[in-house]
Amino acid sequence: MAIGVFDSGVGGLTVHRELVNRFSGADFIYLADQAHAPYGGRGGEEIVDLTRDGCRRLFDAGASVVVLACNTASAIALRRLQQTWIPGERERLGRPVNVLGIIVPTIEAATGLPWSYEAEPRDEKIEAIAVTGVFCTAATAMSRVYEIEIDKRREDIAVFTEPCPGLAGLIELGAPAEELEVVVRDHVDALRRRIGRHPDKAVLGCTHYEIVADVFRRALPEGVELIHQPTAVADSLERYFARHPDYDIGGSGRRTFLTTGAPGPQSALVSQFWGAPLTFDAA
Repeated sequence: MAIGVFDSGVGGLTVHRELVNRFSGADFIYLADQAHAPYGGRGGEEIVDLTRDGCRRLFDAGASVVVLACNTASAIALRRLQQTWIPGERERLGRPVNVLGIIVPTIEAATGLPWSYEAEPRDEKIEAIAVTGVFCTAATAMSRVYEIEIDKRREDIAVFTEPCPGLAGLIELGAPAEELEVVVRDHVDALRRRIGRHPDKAVLGCTHYEIVADVFRRALPEGVELIHQPTAVADSLERYFARHPDYDIGGSGRRTFLTTGAPGPQSALVSQFWGAPLTFDAA
């Protein structure tokens, strides 16, 4: 058995690397749906179908838990899969399986509160408002998941999302650093103009963006706190396995990288981020 990690492309490797560091003895299977990447500009039903297909491949390959290391899939598909598909998969496979997302851990990190917490409505005026900016795909922005879920828990946080269409695709294709710098700075400046100032915190709400976190760091003022999804997801998964010891995550340290796209070496940018050349096999 193993931990499965699914993304539309290579951005989920940012989460995968942190999970490997945290669960070094576990077996891992990573699946990149590069044949259909990126997901950010696709319709909701198509995202659900593609995510379901990817999770099924991972379950059939031996994963017991699949982490959707993709904000778009987590925002659009996760709840549907958990409620309407996972029960049938457990029956089909005859073992415990589940699909988990990365938005819940990110919102917990952004609010400092557990997912189960919901704020009581308050009549008095809130004097101090902190601003959190979320850089994300168009599909994640349209879902408004960050605005809705953070507002449930923290009325003293205002959330502004900045959709970055095309950025995940540029990262996936290994665009030159100079080009990525220009695109990121344009989006940071667009968010600043909408808010009227820079945010107090910024969420990199697409796992591809974590690959170029240093570019976002340079584009944002020094005082803006970056919320890193990989750490938040690893913390959350550690708590999940403590509550659910029945999931078998293996123990041989096996690492498998699969893609629905062209197998072979990934881009120089990914190799630089990963710390070594990385080769994918055909899914």
